[in-house]
Amino acid sequence: MLLGPEALRLLALIERHGSLAAAAHALGITPAAVTQQVARAERDCRTALVRRGARGATLTEAGQALAGHGRVIDEQTTAAAHELDGLLGRLSLRLRIGAFQAAALHVLPPALTALRHRYPATDLSIMDITSDRGVPAVATGELDVAVIAAWDRPPVPPEHVRLHPLLTDPMVIVLPDDHALARETDAAIELGGLRDEAWVTIRAGHAARAQFDRAAAAAGFTPRIRFETESYDVAQAFVATGVGVALVSRLALTRLPGTAHRELASPGLARDLYTVTLSDHTATPMVATFLHLLHDVATDLTGPWPTGGAS
Repeated sequence: MLLGPEALRLLALIERHGSLAAAAHALGITPAAVTQQVARAERDCRTALVRRGARGATLTEAGQALAGHGRVIDEQTTAAAHELDGLLGRLSLRLRIGAFQAAALHVLPPALTALRHRYPATDLSIMDITSDRGVPAVATGELDVAVIAAWDRPPVPPEHVRLHPLLTDPMVIVLPDDHALARETDAAIELGGLRDEAWVTIRAGHAARAQFDRAAAAAGFTPRIRFETESYDVAQAFVATGVGVALVSRLALTRLPGTAHRELASPGLARDLYTVTLSDHTATPMVATFLHLLHDVATDLTGPWPTGGAS
């Protein structure tokens, strides 16, 4: 019967160290366990493999022949352990982050600053991504952490990926600063009260636009859309010219000259921010640290804020 790699490696270690006790120490097991393994190997081979003496242990000719193969296994095992140690050392400092634009501007910087102060040796890389890329990028190992936004419902991740709720980002109305409603700062604006306005909206086909269209329909009007864009920044730039009003998330507010923002009355609309990680991220311990820092930032961002006035 052929011996397995564990038995072959054991013979190589007995040959190298000259005793069963020393081989047991190298393997991190008891001498009794080594004695049992040797006895089992000799039964399997039907011949003696180890000579025991007062000064230690030596191998028989058969044992020496098998130990040569065991030395190869031991060298490969040692090399594999060193390679794994090096990899785990690098992974312990690695953090590859992806975030959509508003999160990259307002959520990541405070968390990254705190991280670099605590762990200056962190191997950081940061990527600007769209929210729909976050889950796939983490699932395939391209990113360790992604910060994404979802409107109405979050994406459904594969089993080995987890979504962590981060914060709710309310939608607000952005108006030209000379608009009559811009001067009424005490009350939130009803969406239905803007039925006669021209709108600057996110382009059709995006989740943010779908949310807006459903809300407008629920408020009993079809919006008159003057301009479509994929960027909240561009939308606010056009509002500043006076061409219309826009629905923008609180985090994305640029407070451009020529604009004002007002809170949206019930039913309030919002987008939800999530962090995305592997379900098991123990191999990259910086992930757990960074999640805690992101939640600290989210707590600060969900505090009181001005509800109206020119921006």
